[in-house]
Amino acid sequence: MGESSEPQVRARPDPLGLAFAAAREAAALGEVPVGAAVVRDGTVLAVAGNRPRALRDPTAHAEILAIRAACEAVGDERLTGCDLYVTLEPCAMCAGAISVARIRRLYFAAGDPKGGAVENGPRFFSQPTCHHAPEVYGGLRETEAAALLREFFRTRRD
Repeated sequence: MGESSEPQVRARPDPLGLAFAAAREAAALGEVPVGAAVVRDGTVLAVAGNRPRALRDPTAHAEILAIRAACEAVGDERLTGCDLYVTLEPCAMCAGAISVARIRRLYFAAGDPKGGAVENGPRFFSQPTCHHAPEVYGGLRETEAAALLREFFRTRRD
């Protein structure tokens, strides 16, 4: 009897929220707080936070780890139709991986004037040598991302 006749509504995942959670987890481990999530058709394929120090791997950025895990999940090196959510503007290495993986859309929180390569620096996706450029949407929850980074680096300096 205790069953409800109400239809079950399944909440859509909040990919940027998952990326922020991964960024906070990275910070707790002493990593720069960056997180990423890959989504296709409303299904989260992968979530990762930065791990270069823990893995002793300079390529272990959140975006790279999330792309690798998503490729494994779909069984393909291309992530056609997938969207990437990340808490910080990707660097040149990550922008290259995003392009090669054929990510459909890139959503990011804070811009990165020093190390970013999408809206700052080399503007990777605008280069004639870029074979695939995703749609790009920046500045989502930018204040929250900037505060997370500022707090992390403030505590490191103290």
